[in-house]
Amino acid sequence: MAKVSSVMLRRRLLWCMLILLILFTALVVRLAYVQFVKGPALSEEAENLWRREIPYTAKRGQILDRNGVSLAYNITTPSVMAIPVQIKDKEQTATALAPLLGMTKEKVLGIISKKERIVQIKPGGRKITMEKAQQIRDLELPGIVVAEDNKRYYPFGDLAGHILGFTGIDNQGLTGVEKTYDDNLNGIGGGIAYLSDAAGRLMPGSSETYQAPQDGLNLKLTIDQPIQSIIERELDQAMVKFQANSALAIAMNPKTGEILGMASRPGYEPGHYQEYDADVYNRNLPVWMTYEPGSTFKIITLAAALEEKKVDLKNDRFFDKGFVEVGGARLRCWKKGGHGSQTFLQVVENSCNPGFVALGQKLGKESLFKYIKNFGFGSKTGIDLSGEASGILFKLSQVGPVELATTAFGQGVSVTPIQQITAVSAAINGGKLYKPFVAKSWVDPVTGKIVEETKPEVVRQVISEETSKQVREALESVVAKGTGRPAFIDGYRVGGKTGTAQKVINGRYSSTEHIVSFIGFAPADDPQIVVYTAVDNPKGIQFGGVVAAPIVQNILEDSLHYLQVPPRSDQIAKEYKYGETPIVTVPDLTGATVQDLYEDLNMNFMLSKSGSGKTVVSQAPKPGARVERGSTIRIYMGSEPEDAHQSEEKKKADNEKEEP
Repeated sequence: MAKVSSVMLRRRLLWCMLILLILFTALVVRLAYVQFVKGPALSEEAENLWRREIPYTAKRGQILDRNGVSLAYNITTPSVMAIPVQIKDKEQTATALAPLLGMTKEKVLGIISKKERIVQIKPGGRKITMEKAQQIRDLELPGIVVAEDNKRYYPFGDLAGHILGFTGIDNQGLTGVEKTYDDNLNGIGGGIAYLSDAAGRLMPGSSETYQAPQDGLNLKLTIDQPIQSIIERELDQAMVKFQANSALAIAMNPKTGEILGMASRPGYEPGHYQEYDADVYNRNLPVWMTYEPGSTFKIITLAAALEEKKVDLKNDRFFDKGFVEVGGARLRCWKKGGHGSQTFLQVVENSCNPGFVALGQKLGKESLFKYIKNFGFGSKTGIDLSGEASGILFKLSQVGPVELATTAFGQGVSVTPIQQITAVSAAINGGKLYKPFVAKSWVDPVTGKIVEETKPEVVRQVISEETSKQVREALESVVAKGTGRPAFIDGYRVGGKTGTAQKVINGRYSSTEHIVSFIGFAPADDPQIVVYTAVDNPKGIQFGGVVAAPIVQNILEDSLHYLQVPPRSDQIAKEYKYGETPIVTVPDLTGATVQDLYEDLNMNFMLSKSGSGKTVVSQAPKPGARVERGSTIRIYMGSEPEDAHQSEEKKKADNEKEEP
């Protein structure tokens, strides 16, 4: 019995040893698998559990005007973040933070209690002031970190608000070029990374690593900040003066399609967009608004008729009796009783509807609508701003005699302001239709070098250079002699066209509400700038020549001075109407006696004398200045210095000696 037990014991020991050997081998294999096969992945997973990251937001690229003036840039604004595992007393932490962040204790407590590695305490902890950030640092709360963040800043307030747009809380573009070019403006974020244990202590042997954020590219616009300011000043004044529903204006370089300025009213401040109605900041009227253009559209009919050689402006005549009957409809001229017999150049000057009906009939619907579409109407221009509308045209199959007639003078079609200015630019620049744009180039924020540049894009040639020249001359005559005279600028050749269109309300034309407009350009023989403005339902007299033309005149005049376009004398003389004061040239009065002055001025000017003496030694305004007839000239009297008199005598003697 003892012998059997000994054998069984040895056998059992052998099996145990075998099992232990198998288990040990399996353990070795498992350890080797974990160490060599799964090791890297497990190490990475463990490191991820230990890793803590404090993000540093990249600076969004600046938005600059064409001359490098910053219109939007980022400023440092700290944000508060929490590492929940490091917060020992969450109740006390929430109690301390809540009043500083303008949040409830319960809200803060809920955020810092999340089972996450790092959380943002928002909204109160996002983009706070430097002073508040220092107050939070002074509390020395475990697990609470003040990280670097930034927010968008618009130094000119509401200037170019609809073009620039604005960004959200996370610096994402929401409207305007901020949205259109969000990807390029956004940079790549960075931050500080480190390893810590469950208690938030730095892991032994580890160190912090800093990944610098990569800033976004700077965007240089075609916008010229001084011209933009001029436009917005005039729109603000117009809104006050006329109490209009809205007003808009666009300035463009007609030779490239570059937008030099664009604005609408009501406006808004991008930095405080939350304080405005969404309809104000979401609707960029120059690209979004559609309406019947009125007489500014006649430029297209004129260009088409000239290109097709359907009219000779100076020799062909038209008799306007005040209306024309087409297809049973009576279409009236704005002047009761009509303009009588006139050349077609006078038809353009007088903006005579029946005369343009005749031009439309000469062209025919196929030809007229071909040119309308070639000038870009009925389709989007492709400008790099969101929200652009395409307008509405009659389908050719629906165009009868009445539709053809009304389209010829700008009624029955729907257009956008950006279509209007782009088409007119083509009519005056030699016939080239350009694609309008606002993004001029992308600039590296570190090197300052241009990364990418937008080149002017010709969509198509619409009319010939010769036709374009005739259009320019006709429109210059409109400003000098016709309905556009309020846009006349002494010393500058200006061309333009008025527009007054009835608004369509509830499917019917209103007799009391109009959209009045004017488009002008200068110099007329070599356009450098074209400006379009429209005012919706101004109070009082509702005519484009009375309301809109003076706005364009002011924008053009100040812009031409800013662009350093020199004044000239070879302009068509303005035709003055009763009650208007002519512009005259100030003569050189220096050296004259008082008696000479009163005999020679012929009551063109008033005189204001200062000083004692018999001779004029200085004057203001200076000789050659252009002022209204009847203006006051201040003259300064004195005696010419003896040496100056002797010098003049010497010059006279020298001249006599040189004579043969």
